Amino acid sequence: MVKLICTLADHKDDVNCCALSSSYLATCSLDKTIRLYSLSNFVELPYSPLKGHTYAVHCCCFSPLGNILASCSTDGNTVLWNTENGLKLAVLEHPCRNPVRICRFSPNSTYLVSGAADGSVNLWNVQSLKVYRSGSVKDGSLVACAFAPDGNFFVTGSSCGDLTIWDDKMRCLYNEKAHDLGVTCCDFSAQPLSGNKQDIKYFQMASSGQDSIIKTWLISHVDTGLELKYKCTLSGHSAPVLACAFSYDGQILVSGSVDKTVMVFETNTGTVLQILTQHTRYVTCCAFAPDVPLFATGSMDKCVNIWQFEPKQFCKG
Repeated sequence: MVKLICTLADHKDDVNCCALSSSYLATCSLDKTIRLYSLSNFVELPYSPLKGHTYAVHCCCFSPLGNILASCSTDGNTVLWNTENGLKLAVLEHPCRNPVRICRFSPNSTYLVSGAADGSVNLWNVQSLKVYRSGSVKDGSLVACAFAPDGNFFVTGSSCGDLTIWDDKMRCLYNEKAHDLGVTCCDFSAQPLSGNKQDIKYFQMASSGQDSIIKTWLISHVDTGLELKYKCTLSGHSAPVLACAFSYDGQILVSGSVDKTVMVFETNTGTVLQILTQHTRYVTCCAFAPDVPLFATGSMDKCVNIWQFEPKQFCKG
């Protein structure tokens, strides 16, 4: 069903995050660099690696159009890069210079969320490059973040195990204790689900944790605000799950774990379709391409693997 088509071994230390746009693959590492590759042939671009952080780079993400790449680091900076030439566009400094662990663009590219080790959340205006709103969680570091497909709210996950839902004014809409030992990642399916009432749409979200499981959730707009409902648990990993990601059609979920495996689940049934064992150390990240049946996984083995689905097994809905 899934086959390994390419392995990239250019980083000199653990790979912390990978991200894909329609044209590029980005990876970042403890080695302080971000590397950019063409998605068409997985050749590293001439202006890669991108250097500008002074400590480990924890996360990288593309803007929806793919023209900007954001990266964040222990150095307290979130850097915006031009993906066409690798030039640095801006450096967004955390107000207290705390290590920044996670960053995500809103679906319309208006905002960039950054979450830090001190539990602070900053919502940056991408045009003005100023902090638009700020907030914080009660306990723990922020280690996960995902925007809802409609852009009206986003979710953060903390090392204390909480999932918190925020609106675009940084008002806390909901908080849920999701994983006893800490959240590690969260991701939304881009495809909304219809409820019993035609006017209600549910957004499907997955979260992974130090408790070695993945939980799926349904989030809906109701009269009283937002409602978060637990859907099911996906199990099979024998150690903490560090990453999870939905395919572009929402039918597949992949996860990476401390047990060194990548698991491929069918979202609707929770069935394990395949277990991939090519990584030799902890699998730290996974990400799908937005419009082709490809996904990438990164590991503490310093490698990034690119995987492809067989067309008959993975059809666009």
